[in-house]
Amino acid sequence: MQRRRLLQAALAAAALPAAFPAIVRAQAWPARPIRFIVPYIPGSAPDVLARTLAERLTTALGQTIVIENRGGAGGNIGTELIAKAPADGYTIGLATSAVSTNPWLYRKVGYDPLTDFTYVNMSTAMPHLLVVAADAPQRSTADLVRALKEAPGKLNYASGGNGSGAHLAGELFKGLAAVDAVHVPFKGAPDIVNSVISKTTNFGFPTLVTAVPLVRAGRLRALAVTGTRRNHALPEVPAVADAVPGYELMSWFGIIGPAGMPAEAVRRLDAELTRALAEPAFRDRLQADGSEVVNLGSTDFAARFKADYPKSRRMVELSGAKLD
Repeated sequence: MQRRRLLQAALAAAALPAAFPAIVRAQAWPARPIRFIVPYIPGSAPDVLARTLAERLTTALGQTIVIENRGGAGGNIGTELIAKAPADGYTIGLATSAVSTNPWLYRKVGYDPLTDFTYVNMSTAMPHLLVVAADAPQRSTADLVRALKEAPGKLNYASGGNGSGAHLAGELFKGLAAVDAVHVPFKGAPDIVNSVISKTTNFGFPTLVTAVPLVRAGRLRALAVTGTRRNHALPEVPAVADAVPGYELMSWFGIIGPAGMPAEAVRRLDAELTRALAEPAFRDRLQADGSEVVNLGSTDFAARFKADYPKSRRMVELSGAKLD
């Protein structure tokens, strides 16, 4: 009997090393901190949203979400890092509509948006805001169009960099309004508002999250929003399309990861984000700056992206914007 027990114990001990990999594989995701790449500078609209979502996910998942800002090249640098990260569920990223427009703007972006990503959740969308200095002579979009026509190529507008949403908004505005203005690219959205306030530039198209507080503080004048209708954050401000027919530009924001992410990680992230974005208090927090909660789950996000991708090409072509 004693010999049999010793033999069983020996066999069990011999089996432990082989069992360890299975035990590791069976650990519930996430078992360690998650890297969250934000392809834009700190303080930008994508960064603000990313930090808000990361705070919520840290609590929900019980693991730290580590923000890593990797700005530059209109978001291409950070987005390429997301595409090339290990597909183990421990690297995710903040995507914007630039993932859809940049391949049509740049000769090379370093990723294929149709094959290189897992689309987890489209969280919010936001129009941009056409702004001038608080004491600028222009009090409406029509006034600005008139000033641009009277002095072609003499006025300038600020953007957050070549290929950014603000750049595309400006070029689309020039194309549809049949006006000319000099593009002045900066490193990010905060630079747009600073340059307009200081009158280094004449106008710009920052996102609402960046501009609304300054409009409310009387440091900027809002002429119009780039969506097709007025926005709840500034209900008194009309749409650009009221003066420039056919104009529309919305930036969306969502969570993505490299292609081939584990299904468990995608399901869990999507579920936690869907739950958070459905809560009235959290929705109100996100929408206070003019954002609009979209809350498209993984399957619907991927389908929406695939359907909208060709539309992005048409919009870029209409704007006339092109980058090396």
